[in-house]
Formats: sequence, C-alpha cells, structure tokens
Amino acid sequence: MIHSFNGKTPRISESVFVSESACIIGDVEIGENSSIWPGAVIRGDLGKITIGSNCAIEDNCVIHSGSPSMEDSISDLVIGDNEHIGHGAVLNCRRIGSHVLVGINATILHDVDIGDFCIIGAATMVGQGMKIPDRSFVVGVPAKVKGNITSQQLFWLEQAPKAYARLAERYKKDG
Repeated sequence: MIHSFNGKTPRISESVFVSESACIIGDVEIGENSSIWPGAVIRGDLGKITIGSNCAIEDNCVIHSGSPSMEDSISDLVIGDNEHIGHGAVLNCRRIGSHVLVGINATILHDVDIGDFCIIGAATMVGQGMKIPDRSFVVGVPAKVKGNITSQQLFWLEQAPKAYARLAERYKKDG
C-alpha cells in the first residue's frame, strides 16, 4: 500500500519492485532498481526518508523517520545506494551510508550515523547517537565496532544488492 500523509505522497522510481503487502507512507523517496519486500513498512510521517538506488528492504523491516517525542525537530533519514537491509530490521536513525548490510533483526536507534561499506550484524542493537566509521564490522547488544570489514565481506556487500535486483525482476515479470 502506498499512502499520502500530511500532503506528502511517496515518490518511487518506476523500476522499483514494491510488494503488494508492503506499506509506504508520506514523505518517502525511493531510487532506481530498489526492492521493497512483503511486510516492510516505510513511514515518512515525522521527517523525510530517502532510500537510494539498488537497495533491498527485506520482509518485515520497519523504517521510520523521527520520533513523536521529537516532533518539533524534524529528523530526516537518508539511506545510501547499494544497501541490503535484512529481514525484520528496525531503522529509526539519521543516515546509513552506501554499500551497507544491516543484518536480520538488527535495531538502529535515533541519531545513528553509519558510514559507507559497513556490516551491522544480525540482532545487533546500535544505540542512540552512535557514529559508525566507514568499513566497520559491528555486532552485539549494545553494538561494538569489532574491526574493519574483510575482503570476503566486501564481496558480499557488493553482491547482495545485485542478487536482490535479479530476484525483484523475476517477481515483476510474474506480476
């Protein structure tokens, strides 16, 4: 479902695959060749959400901008290009750089800023205001930077969005 809110209608590139059971609300912009999978909720009601090109937002993710307690200070959320946001991830942060993998069921809280070429491990909880440098491997509750990504991890960062783009094309062909 795609819904307007407060006079703002989502802007979604024609090449994007959006599952009929996903929900996109308000001030949201989604770039070329991205995919939004079943049960995902992208809610741009307290600030703008920008999702770049070649991003896969997997099943049951929640992406929300701002917070009702911060209603007077709008908090936009920018997600870069070539992202892979794993099943059930919850994002309510400020920025996720390009070429980032957010693992299954990870939680990323308010005002978090994640650099480029990062991996946030499955079930990791990135606490409010944390700044993650480029090329970081982050895991844990609470999240800790465990080091730089390896060349093998970099390979997966580059391949995962491509694989999901191919899968989305198959879904679009099947209607």
